[in-house]
Amino acid sequence: MMTSTTLRGSWTALITPFTHGELDKPAIRSLVEFQIAEGIDGLVACGSTGETPTLSDGEFTRVVQLVIEQAAGRVPVIAGTGSNNTRQVIERSRIVQHLGADG
Repeated sequence: MMTSTTLRGSWTALITPFTHGELDKPAIRSLVEFQIAEGIDGLVACGSTGETPTLSDGEFTRVVQLVIEQAAGRVPVIAGTGSNNTRQVIERSRIVQHLGADG
């Protein structure tokens, strides 16, 4: 996990695109590439604009995994794990840590 001193600059809370009710994986990858090409300092997967409350656990994990893979260390990635369900927050926080999220 990152330290608070590395959290600076401009970050984008990514949307989570769907096509026909399924995650649009190419669109997720494209969003990451666009943001990096435009000079963003970091990315937030499954944040306030990422449909997080409506994602299944599998969809949540896949979105975070795709963003981390596509960013490929070029910018840090934070994954939003907030919920009204404490157990879900703990589990999702463990998952994103295992996937290599920076925060």
